[in-house]
Amino acid sequence: MFKTLRVIGVAVACASAALPAQSETLSIEGAGSASLAGIVPQTWAQFTSDAGYDLQVSLGQALTRSAMKVGAGQLDLAVVPPPAYGAMTRGAGPYAQAADQAKTFAANMRMLFTFPGGSFHPIVWADSGIERWEDIRGKRVYIGPPAGAATDQARGMVHEATGGFEDGPDYEGIRLPWEASSQAFQDGQFDMFIMSAAIGQQSVQELSLQRDIRVLGVPEEVVAGEGWAAYLADQSVRTDVVPAGTYQGQVNGDADQHIMVTVMMMGAHKDLSEEAAYALTRSFFDNLDEMKAANALLARIDTDDPFAGANMPVHPGAARYYEEQGIAIPEALQAQ
Repeated sequence: MFKTLRVIGVAVACASAALPAQSETLSIEGAGSASLAGIVPQTWAQFTSDAGYDLQVSLGQALTRSAMKVGAGQLDLAVVPPPAYGAMTRGAGPYAQAADQAKTFAANMRMLFTFPGGSFHPIVWADSGIERWEDIRGKRVYIGPPAGAATDQARGMVHEATGGFEDGPDYEGIRLPWEASSQAFQDGQFDMFIMSAAIGQQSVQELSLQRDIRVLGVPEEVVAGEGWAAYLADQSVRTDVVPAGTYQGQVNGDADQHIMVTVMMMGAHKDLSEEAAYALTRSFFDNLDEMKAANALLARIDTDDPFAGANMPVHPGAARYYEEQGIAIPEALQAQ
């Protein structure tokens, strides 16, 4: 009987050794499920288990609050807009009431990678009489939700595209929650809808099929100018393009239209292990082609300049991945 038990014990030990190691569960927050700030973590989470980490994704979050939760150690990962992180480091904007705490929490945060957020589509109805940026003088322009960095980013785009228009003296900036903005535009509550959406997103297509639209692209001479370059740097955004033929009901869809796209950072707490940060960063880039195949809205993720618009120090584990790939990390983003 002793011999039998010993054989059973050996068999159990061998079977246990053959079992894969249990994945570690990490918490992550993103924005709405229809936005890239929600789509990216949701899609990425389908691949991280192979790297040994299961992501518990919570969407529909206010990213300014998610960033604070990461810095406080209450959350492992979150999608973080660069302007929100910048405000944390200064204890300004939405963090002004808890400035010292925000600065402390900002020092606890590190970045894994970046990806595009919303591409700001300046949309007007084709029969609105608005054919050039100058035509919005005296008009109502939707510039984003009541709180957050989007309004400053939208105002900056309008300022550059018009040659200096300001919210108030030159046009009326309308602020509503993102989720109410599309219906409000259809109801005639504003004349220009600066809509945050991925290029080719179905919600924009549906607007164009309901009624012809015009995507008012930023003129090429503006995009090539110093003022636009300064705006991109100041607001931590990039230039994007709506390619010709993207939307069926777009009356000026025979030509590319320059617009602005926000940048998002995948932020982590600095105490996330180097091993985890390395494995997670590698899993994102190793599976990026499959992620793009799974969701066409991810097709415009550009890896040529992975740090454009970023302002959070890179996690040492992620830095190890970039160094292996021969990708130089800007000095300003190197963790001290």
